[in-house]
Amino acid sequence: MINAAFRAEWFPNIQKNFLAGLTTSFALVPECIAFALVAQLNPLMGLYGAFIICAMTAVFGGRPGMISGAAGSMAVVIVALVAQHGVQYLLATVVLSGIIMALFGILRLGKLIRMVPHPVMLGFVNGLAIVIAMAQLEHFRQHTPQGHGWLQGTPLAVMCALVALTMAIVYLLPRLTKAVPPALVAILGVGVLSYTLQLPTRTLGDLAHIAGGLPSLHFPTVPFDGETLRIIFPYAALMAMVGLLETLLTFNLTDEMTETRGQPNRECVALGASNVVSGLFGGMGGCAMIGQTMINLSSGGRSRLSGMTSGVMILLFILFLSPLIERIPLAALVGVMFVVAQETFAWGSLRVLGKVPKQDALVIVAVTIITVLTDLAMAVVCGIIIAALNFAWQHAREMRAEIDDSTAGERVYLPHGTLFFASTAHFQELFQPAADPARVVLDCKHLHMADHSAIAALESLYERYARAGKHLQVRHLSKRNEALLARAGVDVGMA
Repeated sequence: MINAAFRAEWFPNIQKNFLAGLTTSFALVPECIAFALVAQLNPLMGLYGAFIICAMTAVFGGRPGMISGAAGSMAVVIVALVAQHGVQYLLATVVLSGIIMALFGILRLGKLIRMVPHPVMLGFVNGLAIVIAMAQLEHFRQHTPQGHGWLQGTPLAVMCALVALTMAIVYLLPRLTKAVPPALVAILGVGVLSYTLQLPTRTLGDLAHIAGGLPSLHFPTVPFDGETLRIIFPYAALMAMVGLLETLLTFNLTDEMTETRGQPNRECVALGASNVVSGLFGGMGGCAMIGQTMINLSSGGRSRLSGMTSGVMILLFILFLSPLIERIPLAALVGVMFVVAQETFAWGSLRVLGKVPKQDALVIVAVTIITVLTDLAMAVVCGIIIAALNFAWQHAREMRAEIDDSTAGERVYLPHGTLFFASTAHFQELFQPAADPARVVLDCKHLHMADHSAIAALESLYERYARAGKHLQVRHLSKRNEALLARAGVDVGMA
């Protein structure tokens, strides 16, 4: 008998989740083909990777409703590897990156994503929204005898009209009915209209022909030695870092949108395993895809069934449905992705830029710009560094001390705050050995020592009072701080 938890994950609303998965699969195809072409690979490698990664993470992952596939952020990483060493080294790299991802989840490091500040999350979604929109502009270009130029004349007019029609359907249909996903109606409706009227517009088949067979097991034909590891490990580590970052950030966003909690470590293990399988079956590496996830969620996809449907439909497109899928106008898919970009962008962040602290506004803007100009990993790392430095600076400024001179011949210092690398200088300024009486007490009731810099600051304070010929005594040191000093071999002479 199927238990309640299984039904909740797979079958809460079968029709809505199936249609959401079908809609998402249409949006997966051009993205995966484009990413494969960016990496100078056979488009089928992108589609095989999308099928395997999407299906496996849907079944075994920790976040129902999230869509994973062959992602552009990871495709960019491997361009140089493919150019220099070929496809077999790429497949070995995908397998190794999957092992690294799985180990990350096995070691239960997925919870580290909670350390990403909210301004970094806002910059992440804003940057990716811009990247999604900019990526669609490539479909407004064409190959000409003179080179690669923009569409002109009738083709441009038709393209713009179909994009506008698609977006209008997606925006307006929910006002009439919510029985079917508006993006699905828009894609199929514009496709039928374009085919019926024989409109001169580019279709999915103009990108690549996607007909093929089942992926087959094929171990990468590379030497299994130290030299191969030296070549592929840097790329594998970078792929794993980028994939995990994008997956866990999309994971957080999905949690917020669905108001549910997923299992980040389980998602990391499933993502790693799916990348290993993808590499062994000739597919690209991949991770969570925020654009397709947004399409799935906005279409009503909340269960594992929607993700599984997306993956299986990719395989069916390859095996049986390629003649039909290749007739879908690119304009319809572009229109849907423009809507996704608009809905992904955190417009509320623009309103709060002048209301939040300047440091948080800087993080939002910096992460957005760096995501657009470089890549997600660099943007998130820079954002976290800026936020961490700001936190350290603000926390350091909170160091203060109360002074009690009620006992004759004795001065008691009662510092408040955290003593760490950024606050040690301010801590030292609180004390005046030359002016203090012969007996000085440091009451640590409200002082927290965080790192080795705190130990060094306390030792330095002892030395300052010793040089002044005065005695410093410590009181009320917490057990944690006492243990920290004991491990460092510092005798504080507690009262």
